Amino acid sequence: MTSKRNGRATLADVAAAAGVSKSTASRAFSRPELIRPENVERIRRIAAELGYTADPRARALSTGRTANIAVIVPDIANPFFPPLVRAVESGAERAELAVFLGDTDESASRERVLVDRLEKQVDGFVLASPRLPDAQIRELAERVPTVLINRDIPGVHRVLVDAATGVREAVELLIALGHRAIAYLAGPPESWADQQRRDAVVQAAAHAGLALSVLELGRPSYEAGRECVGSMIATGATAAIAFDDVIAHGVLAGFATLGREVPADFSVIGCDDVLAATTFPALTTISGGSAASGAAALDTLLALIDGEHPEQRTAIAGHLVHRASVSAVRQHAR
Repeated sequence: MTSKRNGRATLADVAAAAGVSKSTASRAFSRPELIRPENVERIRRIAAELGYTADPRARALSTGRTANIAVIVPDIANPFFPPLVRAVESGAERAELAVFLGDTDESASRERVLVDRLEKQVDGFVLASPRLPDAQIRELAERVPTVLINRDIPGVHRVLVDAATGVREAVELLIALGHRAIAYLAGPPESWADQQRRDAVVQAAAHAGLALSVLELGRPSYEAGRECVGSMIATGATAAIAFDDVIAHGVLAGFATLGREVPADFSVIGCDDVLAATTFPALTTISGGSAASGAAALDTLLALIDGEHPEQRTAIAGHLVHRASVSAVRQHAR
């Protein structure tokens, strides 16, 4: 017979049923690496049979951990971030951690507020495309395990999606199709990803002798892409590479509003590969590794929380995915 408290099995009940000490039963949940795997499996199986669930407050008191982590993103409505968050949550669930999600609305000051509010409640942070100054991020990483996604700060653990290779492949494709004037539809200037993609376009265009126009759109949005079409046409460009798929999707709509067709009248390339299957025509884009970056960031964060020393810099290679939104420039002549 168990001594259930308030009708619930206690850790002492599990220990008695498993024939181990209470401390050993506790370690099966809080520090499983300290006991044999077969014992961990047996204790957890007995706990499940008894209906026992570990009390996170008790675990926090015994381990000094909260069993929580935080993921902070600049815009949860941007399709790049949900797969990233889902990958973190999936891995965190396997590690028996809860995930707090924060949305900064592209604001560094709001990001600061969220970090300050959550710091005492979590064991670590994943900051995706953070907007905070380098110095503040370094200070945070010194206090709390922190992993960045798409922000390259030496000395801070980070996961970087290398879109530069894919951007160069995009430029090479456009050259092969006969394009000689292109546009880059830029994202937030404070974004590391935009700086990387912008530099890659500028360098590749200069190397190939292409005419390049850079349109500053600021916050990436469907509306910004749709509204920039007139200005883009005025540059004389016959193709565009957008900072992300959201902007590119807006460009497709903008051309449709004008009664012009993509790719017959203009070629469009996005970045991140999060919308390509849902656009018409199917969007040529640069793979962005959203879910992969979230999974890699969580792996690094868990290692940091456990006192390990993982690689500080993890790179995920991007590449061009050729679909139906580009064509040879000869089709643009009218």
